[in-house]
Amino acid sequence: MAKKKLEGAGLRGQVAGHTALSTVGKAGKGLTYRGYAIEELSEKATFEEVAYMLLYGNLPNQSEYDNYSSKLKSYRKLPEELKEVLQRIPGSAHPMDVLRTGCSMLGNLEPEGDFSNQSETADRILAAMPSIITYWYRFSHEGESMETETDHLTIGGQFLSLLTGKEPSEEHARALDVSLILYAEHGFNASTFTARICASTLSDMHSCITGAIGTLRGPLHGGANEAAMGMIEKFSSREEANEGVKRMLANKEKIMGFGHAVYTNEDPRNKIIKAWSKKLGESVGDTLLYEVSEEVEKVMAEEKNLFANTDFYMASAYHYLGIPTQIFTPLFVIGRTSGWAANVMEQRADNTLIRPSEGYIGPDKSDWVDMSDR
Repeated sequence: MAKKKLEGAGLRGQVAGHTALSTVGKAGKGLTYRGYAIEELSEKATFEEVAYMLLYGNLPNQSEYDNYSSKLKSYRKLPEELKEVLQRIPGSAHPMDVLRTGCSMLGNLEPEGDFSNQSETADRILAAMPSIITYWYRFSHEGESMETETDHLTIGGQFLSLLTGKEPSEEHARALDVSLILYAEHGFNASTFTARICASTLSDMHSCITGAIGTLRGPLHGGANEAAMGMIEKFSSREEANEGVKRMLANKEKIMGFGHAVYTNEDPRNKIIKAWSKKLGESVGDTLLYEVSEEVEKVMAEEKNLFANTDFYMASAYHYLGIPTQIFTPLFVIGRTSGWAANVMEQRADNTLIRPSEGYIGPDKSDWVDMSDR
């Protein structure tokens, strides 16, 4: 018997709680973090400013910003025990599994305790994430056990420096900074809601973030940027992309990076990262991926009336920055850790155990049958 589709299945359209952190797709507001438009933040703010604002409630003044940046820098060093764990994870492992394990291990070494220093715990996890993924990547792929502290003021600069072993240009560091801002917070999406559910049980911050990472790992949530890259890199021209996408649509294949569960007309983050993709392509003298992406976007609008979301052009932008495709989604984690932690803290501030009701669709009554008669 076919299952009856439940009204509100997947909690779509249901209000599961209240937040002061972001608006997502609200009429007349678009995407805002604590009231600040994403367009303005991506133009004027650093990721550290945005993280501070999400976690502490206000944009930092110069003194607060300097102190916060210095604190995050001091939190980049990884415990030797964590390095030993990362060294044992094979290079064939999924990088999201590496972050999940790394965060969990950090919680064993540095347990949060009674929540009295929850903001410090959040800052430590945020600062450690780039170190965890780049340390594992360089060790598993190049055999290098490196130090993770750098002099870069920004997480974006630190990440690129550790990953590539070279000093990034200001343009590249800023581009990554903007991408982290775009990923920082996005309402009650699946991973954030996971973090809030975990927090509602009064679990620790590391468990909440670990659970969120596991949720983002699923292909229906994170990973669209990686899937988009896998598609666009197959095309060698606009014409090939046009024909290829139309063929995929005719075969009812899914085109990743289009449409959104909340937005109806556009993803406001898309035009921001699209502009960066174009700029980065021009800087490196190779705009093919951008042009292919633009053609795919055009076909999807004409054929399916679907818009590109932030993950689509994030693929080409990250590629231009020299980032391996398998590391795309971990960058999503690094940016979103600030939002996850802010949601955990907000949940704790006025907590009620999150426990939705279920719609039962099983048999009305089952009669016991002895095993010998089954």
